[in-house]
Amino acid sequence: MDGWPVTVALPIALAFIMFGLGLALTVADFARVVSYPKAVTVALGCQIVVLPLIAFGLVALLDLAPPLAVGVMLLAASPGGATANLLSHLFRGDVALNVTLTAVNSVLAVVTLPLVTNFALTHFAPDGAGGLGLQFGKVLQVFLIVLIPVLAGMLTRRWAPGFARAMDRPVRIGSIAFLALVTLAALFAERANIVDYALQVGAVMLIFAVASLAIGYWVPLVAGVRHAQAIACSMEVGIHNSTLAMTIAISLLDSVRMAVPAGVYGVAIAPMALGAGALMARRSRARAEPGADPIRERR
Repeated sequence: MDGWPVTVALPIALAFIMFGLGLALTVADFARVVSYPKAVTVALGCQIVVLPLIAFGLVALLDLAPPLAVGVMLLAASPGGATANLLSHLFRGDVALNVTLTAVNSVLAVVTLPLVTNFALTHFAPDGAGGLGLQFGKVLQVFLIVLIPVLAGMLTRRWAPGFARAMDRPVRIGSIAFLALVTLAALFAERANIVDYALQVGAVMLIFAVASLAIGYWVPLVAGVRHAQAIACSMEVGIHNSTLAMTIAISLLDSVRMAVPAGVYGVAIAPMALGAGALMARRSRARAEPGADPIRERR
């Protein structure tokens, strides 16, 4: 995984994706946090605290090699993004909540992602890996990777709203197509190692993906948020930005092996999220049927 598809095209794809994300955001999306205090607090708690703990437990239990363990933690600390918004819309989640969570997560990730990754680097101590979270230069690079394209998209929307509206759909489609091409190119370049990669981290990534989607759905429901908001939380918490995790692993940590978990996860999460979304949408329809419990319906 060290050829041009990941060392050159992957960072470009990430910048394009983050720019497209920015086109869909406004300052009001950050301010909307006060409209969803419970849902935002619960979802961010799951994203920032619960999932890294689950990832740590999984890699410790299954005794993954140090670089792979760091890669799993890096993925767990990565925020969601535009894909979560799209799937939430598809399965009738609260897309406004998704957009708000995406906006807040994009900012918090500049702090939380380096901290979690640096903890993993210190704890698992893979050979040849330097710190990420406590080195100002690398934190600055995370800032540039995560926020600058998003801010550029937001400024484009503010200063040229007509252009931003016209470009929103093409950029979304282009981002998905570009990322798919880069992923396919990377898979082709590493076709001899794909089976080995899947055997190394496949089970961990499948368990982690299921746990992320389930926690993102059931914890908010238990906390008393509305069902549409629970769907939004599940997509936001369950779908991590694997492109960001791979880019940081390769570009900042100079480790292809640390990018393997994110690569495997990126392939597996789409069908799993679609299946989970279909189940949640079916449950939503069942709750809306005549005779459904009105108290539960208002949750």
